[in-house]
Amino acid sequence: MKTYYAEHLFKVMNALGEGPLWHPAEKKLYWTDILTGTLYRTNTDLTSYEKTFLDIQVGAFAFRKSGGMILASDHGFMEWTFEDHQIAYLWNPLIGRNAPRFNDGKVDPAGRFWAGSLDPQHQKAKLYRLDPDGGHHTILNDIGISNGLDWRPDHKRMYYTDSYQYTIYEFDYDLKSGNITHQKPFIVLPKDEREIVPDGLCVDAEGFIWSAQWNGWRIVRYNPQGEPVAIVKVPAQRVTSCCFGGENLDLLLITTSRADLSDDALSNQPQAGDVFICKVPVQGQETNLFG
Repeated sequence: MKTYYAEHLFKVMNALGEGPLWHPAEKKLYWTDILTGTLYRTNTDLTSYEKTFLDIQVGAFAFRKSGGMILASDHGFMEWTFEDHQIAYLWNPLIGRNAPRFNDGKVDPAGRFWAGSLDPQHQKAKLYRLDPDGGHHTILNDIGISNGLDWRPDHKRMYYTDSYQYTIYEFDYDLKSGNITHQKPFIVLPKDEREIVPDGLCVDAEGFIWSAQWNGWRIVRYNPQGEPVAIVKVPAQRVTSCCFGGENLDLLLITTSRADLSDDALSNQPQAGDVFICKVPVQGQETNLFG
Protein backbone atom coordinates (compact mmCIF):
# COMPACT_ATOMS: atom_id res chain seq x y z
CA MET A 1 0.00 0.00 0.00
CA LYS A 2 1.59 3.26 -1.12
CA THR A 3 1.14 6.36 1.05
CA TYR A 4 1.28 9.96 -0.15
CA TYR A 5 0.91 13.15 1.86
CA ALA A 6 -1.15 16.10 0.73
CA GLU A 7 0.34 19.56 1.17
CA HIS A 8 -1.51 22.72 2.06
CA LEU A 9 -2.39 24.86 -0.99
CA PHE A 10 -4.93 27.56 0.02
CA LYS A 11 -6.24 28.73 3.37
CA VAL A 12 -9.93 29.32 2.58
CA MET A 13 -11.69 27.76 5.59
CA ASN A 14 -14.57 26.51 3.45
CA ALA A 15 -17.68 25.41 5.29
CA LEU A 16 -18.26 22.75 2.61
CA GLY A 17 -15.58 22.91 -0.06
CA GLU A 18 -16.59 20.69 -2.99
CA GLY A 19 -16.43 19.96 -6.69
CA PRO A 20 -12.80 20.76 -7.59
CA LEU A 21 -12.47 20.88 -11.37
CA TRP A 22 -9.49 21.69 -13.59
CA HIS A 23 -10.21 23.85 -16.63
CA PRO A 24 -8.24 22.25 -19.50
CA ALA A 25 -7.96 25.44 -21.59
CA GLU A 26 -7.54 28.06 -18.85
CA LYS A 27 -5.23 25.80 -16.79
CA LYS A 28 -6.98 26.93 -13.63
CA LEU A 29 -8.62 25.16 -10.70
CA TYR A 30 -12.24 25.89 -9.81
CA TRP A 31 -14.18 24.75 -6.75
CA THR A 32 -17.25 25.70 -4.73
CA ASP A 33 -18.05 26.30 -1.07
CA ILE A 34 -21.62 25.07 -1.19
CA LEU A 35 -22.95 26.38 2.11
CA THR A 36 -21.71 29.95 1.63
CA GLY A 37 -22.61 30.18 -2.05
CA THR A 38 -19.03 30.93 -3.12
CA LEU A 39 -17.29 29.93 -6.33
CA TYR A 40 -13.48 29.99 -6.51
CA ARG A 41 -11.02 30.21 -9.41
CA THR A 42 -7.21 30.14 -9.19
CA ASN A 43 -4.51 31.60 -11.38
CA THR A 44 -2.55 29.30 -13.68
CA ASP A 45 0.35 28.60 -11.33
CA LEU A 46 -1.87 27.87 -8.31
CA THR A 47 -0.48 30.68 -6.18
CA SER A 48 -3.60 32.82 -5.82
CA TYR A 49 -7.36 32.70 -6.31
CA GLU A 50 -10.41 34.87 -6.79
CA LYS A 51 -13.91 34.22 -5.53
CA THR A 52 -17.45 35.20 -6.36
CA PHE A 53 -20.37 35.17 -3.94
CA LEU A 54 -23.64 33.90 -5.42
CA ASP A 55 -27.17 34.00 -4.02
CA ILE A 56 -27.46 30.28 -4.67
CA GLN A 57 -25.85 27.12 -3.32
CA VAL A 58 -23.85 25.54 -6.12
CA GLY A 59 -23.45 21.82 -5.50
CA ALA A 60 -21.76 21.04 -8.82
CA PHE A 61 -20.68 22.78 -12.00
CA ALA A 62 -19.19 22.07 -15.41
CA PHE A 63 -17.43 23.97 -18.17
CA ARG A 64 -19.14 24.53 -21.52
CA LYS A 65 -17.39 23.93 -24.85
CA SER A 66 -18.83 27.25 -26.02
CA GLY A 67 -17.57 29.07 -22.91
CA GLY A 68 -19.03 29.79 -19.52
CA MET A 69 -20.35 27.22 -17.09
CA ILE A 70 -23.30 25.03 -16.21
CA LEU A 71 -24.29 25.15 -12.53
CA ALA A 72 -26.36 22.65 -10.55
CA SER A 73 -27.71 24.48 -7.51
CA ASP A 74 -30.64 24.82 -5.15
CA HIS A 75 -32.40 26.52 -8.10
CA GLY A 76 -31.74 23.70 -10.56
CA PHE A 77 -29.56 23.73 -13.66
CA MET A 78 -28.46 27.09 -15.09
CA GLU A 79 -25.90 28.71 -17.35
CA TRP A 80 -23.47 31.23 -15.86
CA THR A 81 -20.24 33.04 -16.65
CA PHE A 82 -17.55 34.08 -14.20
CA GLU A 83 -16.97 37.34 -16.08
CA ASP A 84 -20.44 38.94 -16.28
CA HIS A 85 -22.32 36.83 -13.69
CA GLN A 86 -25.34 36.48 -15.97
CA ILE A 87 -27.62 33.55 -15.12
CA ALA A 88 -29.91 31.72 -17.55
CA TYR A 89 -32.18 29.11 -15.96
CA LEU A 90 -32.41 25.80 -17.81
CA TRP A 91 -34.26 23.14 -15.79
CA ASN A 92 -35.24 22.79 -12.16
CA PRO A 93 -36.26 19.23 -11.24
CA LEU A 94 -36.25 20.18 -7.53
CA ILE A 95 -39.50 22.18 -7.73
CA GLY A 96 -42.22 20.50 -5.68
CA ARG A 97 -39.81 18.06 -4.09
CA ASN A 98 -38.30 17.98 -0.63
CA ALA A 99 -34.82 18.31 -2.12
CA PRO A 100 -32.91 21.38 -0.95
CA ARG A 101 -30.17 21.40 -3.60
CA PHE A 102 -27.81 19.50 -5.84
CA ASN A 103 -24.74 17.97 -4.27
CA ASP A 104 -22.21 16.67 -6.81
CA GLY A 105 -21.94 16.20 -10.55
CA LYS A 106 -19.74 15.80 -13.59
CA VAL A 107 -19.78 15.81 -17.39
CA ASP A 108 -19.53 12.42 -19.09
CA PRO A 109 -17.26 11.61 -22.08
CA ALA A 110 -20.07 12.51 -24.52
CA GLY A 111 -20.59 15.99 -23.04
CA ARG A 112 -23.69 15.35 -20.89
CA PHE A 113 -23.91 16.83 -17.37
CA TRP A 114 -24.89 14.44 -14.56
CA ALA A 115 -25.78 15.78 -11.10
CA GLY A 116 -27.54 14.38 -8.04
CA SER A 117 -29.76 15.90 -5.38
CA LEU A 118 -29.97 15.72 -1.60
CA ASP A 119 -32.90 14.41 0.41
CA PRO A 120 -33.21 15.30 4.12
CA GLN A 121 -34.67 11.85 4.87
CA HIS A 122 -31.93 10.13 2.82
CA GLN A 123 -34.46 8.13 0.83
CA LYS A 124 -35.67 10.01 -2.25
CA ALA A 125 -32.67 11.80 -3.72
CA LYS A 126 -32.19 11.38 -7.46
CA LEU A 127 -29.51 11.42 -10.12
CA TYR A 128 -30.29 13.59 -13.16
CA ARG A 129 -28.74 14.15 -16.56
CA LEU A 130 -28.86 17.31 -18.66
CA ASP A 131 -27.99 16.84 -22.33
CA PRO A 132 -26.45 19.46 -24.65
CA ASP A 133 -29.57 19.45 -26.85
CA GLY A 134 -31.69 20.48 -23.86
CA GLY A 135 -32.99 17.01 -23.10
CA HIS A 136 -33.20 16.14 -19.43
CA HIS A 137 -33.58 12.81 -17.69
CA THR A 138 -34.02 11.28 -14.25
CA ILE A 139 -31.51 8.45 -14.19
CA LEU A 140 -31.70 7.00 -10.66
CA ASN A 141 -34.29 7.23 -7.87
CA ASP A 142 -34.32 6.50 -4.13
CA ILE A 143 -30.78 7.66 -3.46
CA GLY A 144 -29.62 8.52 0.07
CA ILE A 145 -26.92 11.15 -0.55
CA SER A 146 -25.95 11.54 -4.21
CA ASN A 147 -22.23 12.07 -4.50
CA GLY A 148 -19.07 11.59 -6.59
CA LEU A 149 -19.10 10.01 -10.04
CA ASP A 150 -16.78 9.50 -12.99
CA TRP A 151 -16.07 7.25 -15.97
CA ARG A 152 -13.28 4.89 -16.93
CA PRO A 153 -10.96 5.85 -19.81
CA ASP A 154 -12.40 3.07 -22.00
CA HIS A 155 -15.87 4.66 -21.55
CA LYS A 156 -17.38 1.29 -20.60
CA ARG A 157 -17.88 1.81 -16.85
CA MET A 158 -19.32 4.53 -14.65
CA TYR A 159 -18.76 4.84 -10.90
CA TYR A 160 -21.28 6.60 -8.67
CA THR A 161 -21.38 7.19 -4.92
CA ASP A 162 -24.32 7.02 -2.54
CA SER A 163 -22.71 8.24 0.66
CA TYR A 164 -25.69 7.29 2.81
CA GLN A 165 -25.22 3.67 1.75
CA TYR A 166 -21.43 3.89 2.33
CA THR A 167 -21.18 2.58 -1.23
CA ILE A 168 -19.56 3.33 -4.57
CA TYR A 169 -21.53 1.61 -7.31
CA GLU A 170 -20.28 0.40 -10.68
CA PHE A 171 -22.39 0.46 -13.86
CA ASP A 172 -22.01 -0.60 -17.45
CA TYR A 173 -22.06 2.64 -19.44
CA ASP A 174 -23.07 3.16 -23.06
CA LEU A 175 -21.27 6.15 -24.54
CA LYS A 176 -23.67 6.70 -27.43
CA SER A 177 -26.94 6.64 -25.48
CA GLY A 178 -25.74 7.58 -22.01
CA ASN A 179 -27.59 4.61 -20.55
CA ILE A 180 -26.26 2.88 -17.43
CA THR A 181 -27.08 -0.75 -16.61
CA HIS A 182 -26.04 -3.67 -14.40
CA GLN A 183 -25.63 -1.74 -11.17
CA LYS A 184 -23.48 -3.47 -8.57
CA PRO A 185 -21.52 -2.42 -5.48
CA PHE A 186 -17.89 -1.60 -6.23
CA ILE A 187 -16.77 -0.48 -2.76
CA VAL A 188 -18.78 -0.74 0.47
CA LEU A 189 -17.21 0.87 3.53
CA PRO A 190 -18.01 -0.66 6.92
CA LYS A 191 -20.50 1.19 9.09
CA ASP A 192 -18.79 1.89 12.39
CA GLU A 193 -18.45 4.57 15.02
CA ARG A 194 -16.02 6.59 12.92
CA GLU A 195 -18.70 7.17 10.27
CA ILE A 196 -16.20 7.22 7.43
CA VAL A 197 -18.15 7.49 4.19
CA PRO A 198 -17.16 7.78 0.52
CA ASP A 199 -17.63 11.28 -0.89
CA GLY A 200 -16.39 12.74 -4.18
CA LEU A 201 -14.20 10.74 -6.56
CA CYS A 202 -12.26 10.86 -9.81
CA VAL A 203 -10.83 8.21 -12.13
CA ASP A 204 -7.26 8.42 -13.40
CA ALA A 205 -5.86 7.61 -16.84
CA GLU A 206 -5.13 4.02 -15.75
CA GLY A 207 -8.77 3.44 -14.75
CA PHE A 208 -8.10 3.51 -10.99
CA ILE A 209 -10.57 5.27 -8.69
CA TRP A 210 -9.55 7.97 -6.19
CA SER A 211 -12.25 8.29 -3.53
CA ALA A 212 -12.35 11.08 -0.95
CA GLN A 213 -13.44 9.81 2.47
CA TRP A 214 -15.49 12.10 4.70
CA ASN A 215 -14.29 11.70 8.31
CA GLY A 216 -11.42 9.56 7.00
CA TRP A 217 -8.60 12.14 6.76
CA ARG A 218 -7.68 10.63 3.41
CA ILE A 219 -8.25 9.74 -0.21
CA VAL A 220 -8.02 6.08 -1.19
CA ARG A 221 -6.97 4.83 -4.63
CA TYR A 222 -8.68 1.60 -5.71
CA ASN A 223 -7.74 -0.60 -8.64
CA PRO A 224 -10.49 -1.70 -11.08
CA GLN A 225 -11.04 -4.81 -8.96
CA GLY A 226 -11.94 -2.68 -5.94
CA GLU A 227 -8.72 -3.29 -4.01
CA PRO A 228 -7.11 -0.33 -2.19
CA VAL A 229 -3.61 0.27 -3.54
CA ALA A 230 -2.69 3.74 -2.23
CA ILE A 231 -3.68 6.34 0.35
CA VAL A 232 -3.30 10.11 0.30
CA LYS A 233 -3.26 11.40 3.87
CA VAL A 234 -4.87 14.81 4.33
CA PRO A 235 -4.52 16.98 7.49
CA ALA A 236 -8.28 17.55 7.59
CA GLN A 237 -10.94 15.14 8.78
CA ARG A 238 -13.68 15.80 6.26
CA VAL A 239 -12.19 15.23 2.83
CA THR A 240 -14.89 15.98 0.28
CA SER A 241 -13.56 15.58 -3.26
CA CYS A 242 -10.57 15.56 -5.60
CA CYS A 243 -9.60 16.09 -9.21
CA PHE A 244 -6.48 15.94 -11.34
CA GLY A 245 -4.89 19.11 -12.65
CA GLY A 246 -1.63 20.80 -13.50
CA GLU A 247 0.25 20.92 -16.79
CA ASN A 248 0.80 17.15 -16.76
CA LEU A 249 -2.45 16.24 -14.95
CA ASP A 250 -0.40 14.65 -12.18
CA LEU A 251 -1.48 16.94 -9.34
CA LEU A 252 -4.28 15.69 -7.13
CA LEU A 253 -6.26 18.73 -5.96
CA ILE A 254 -8.36 18.22 -2.84
CA THR A 255 -11.24 20.05 -1.12
CA THR A 256 -12.35 19.68 2.50
CA SER A 257 -15.06 20.81 4.92
CA ARG A 258 -15.14 22.30 8.41
CA ALA A 259 -18.94 22.26 8.78
CA ASP A 260 -20.29 21.15 12.18
CA LEU A 261 -16.87 20.41 13.65
CA SER A 262 -16.55 21.28 17.32
CA ASP A 263 -14.11 23.89 18.60
CA ASP A 264 -12.00 21.08 20.04
CA ALA A 265 -11.93 19.29 16.70
CA LEU A 266 -11.00 22.48 14.85
CA SER A 267 -8.18 23.17 17.30
CA ASN A 268 -6.67 19.82 16.28
CA GLN A 269 -7.06 20.49 12.56
CA PRO A 270 -6.62 24.21 11.88
CA GLN A 271 -6.51 23.56 8.13
CA ALA A 272 -10.00 22.03 8.01
CA GLY A 273 -11.95 23.49 5.10
CA ASP A 274 -8.81 24.36 3.14
CA VAL A 275 -7.58 23.16 -0.26
CA PHE A 276 -4.69 20.71 -0.58
CA ILE A 277 -2.43 19.36 -3.31
CA CYS A 278 -0.49 16.13 -3.83
CA LYS A 279 1.80 15.22 -6.70
CA VAL A 280 1.28 11.56 -7.67
CA PRO A 281 3.07 9.27 -10.16
CA VAL A 282 0.01 8.83 -12.39
CA GLN A 283 -1.98 11.13 -14.63
CA GLY A 284 -5.64 11.98 -14.53
CA GLN A 285 -8.06 12.22 -17.41
CA GLU A 286 -8.70 15.54 -19.09
CA THR A 287 -11.84 17.31 -17.86
CA ASN A 288 -14.90 16.66 -20.04
CA LEU A 289 -16.75 19.72 -21.35
CA PHE A 290 -20.51 20.18 -21.69
CA GLY A 291 -21.76 20.40 -25.24
